[in-house]
Amino acid sequence: MRAAKIALIGECMIELNGEPFGSMTQSYGGDVLNSAVYLARAGKGSLDVYFVTAMGVDPLSCGMITRWQQEGINTSLVLIDSAHQPGLYLIQLDEQGERTFLYWRNNSAARYLLRHADYPKICQQLEGMDALYLSGITLAILPEEDRQLLLNDLKKLSSQGKTIFFDSNYRPALWESVAQARECYQKMYAITDIALVTDDDELQLWGEASTGVNLMSESFNRLQKMGVKQAIIKAGAKGCFYRDLREQAEMQHIAAEPVATVVDTTAAGDAFNAGFISGLLNGQSIHDSALLGHELAGVVIQHKGAIVSNIATWQITGCFNVQKSHKK
Repeated sequence: MRAAKIALIGECMIELNGEPFGSMTQSYGGDVLNSAVYLARAGKGSLDVYFVTAMGVDPLSCGMITRWQQEGINTSLVLIDSAHQPGLYLIQLDEQGERTFLYWRNNSAARYLLRHADYPKICQQLEGMDALYLSGITLAILPEEDRQLLLNDLKKLSSQGKTIFFDSNYRPALWESVAQARECYQKMYAITDIALVTDDDELQLWGEASTGVNLMSESFNRLQKMGVKQAIIKAGAKGCFYRDLREQAEMQHIAAEPVATVVDTTAAGDAFNAGFISGLLNGQSIHDSALLGHELAGVVIQHKGAIVSNIATWQITGCFNVQKSHKK
């Protein structure tokens, strides 16, 4: 049986983590790239993970691509743009491990992905995938015309039977207005098979006054009206909630194990998405796939930065073998 093939479409930036004019470390990250790394790790040997983006010809771009390859990510769909470089972001943490970001990405290579001369070739390659994954940030960083082009391409791929995963990941600063973001999300949800959203994003983007179970119920109902087939709502330490929107199914709550020491919440949702998708593409149930997502996220938030660099940590915690422990 061949490995499932999934292409993740997004950006990767240079990451600076620390105090301005103080101690600081340099790495890389980006919501979709983070998921690609953790998906390659969690699905090692059982999934073919492709990353779709544009990078520059500078040493940092070349170094990042090499490291993605070392992670087991297929980089054949990474386009090289000699006119642009990757974006950059700075993470600052408070005492609770919550983070704030500063970004420099307005002229990044990923922003011009769809204007690359070889982008049509990428679209042809995507027809050979089983699944596609992108986020609200993927859509937000693109110029309006390019954004609509990507939506049209995804609609065509959806009609060919590809499974479309979409993480809402709403960042208000990347949109001209909330109305623009809502209109785009409505178009995206109409072709989404499985939506991965967070309770915070739902409140920011749609502005519900309700909380708790009512928020979850209203969110699921709205996603259903927009055309989403299945949805996961991530709620941090509370775990996640799932509903099959193709039928009148009840909402399921899948709890997460408590994490005693939270160091940095960066990429927690990205890691959850990776674990969940890895389980699902390997034939596991929604419940067991979500448990895998929780476990991966629980490891990530105990370390600094978007990408946990210590591979031994993953081996000790059993994340490479976690799928076996959750199989039916």
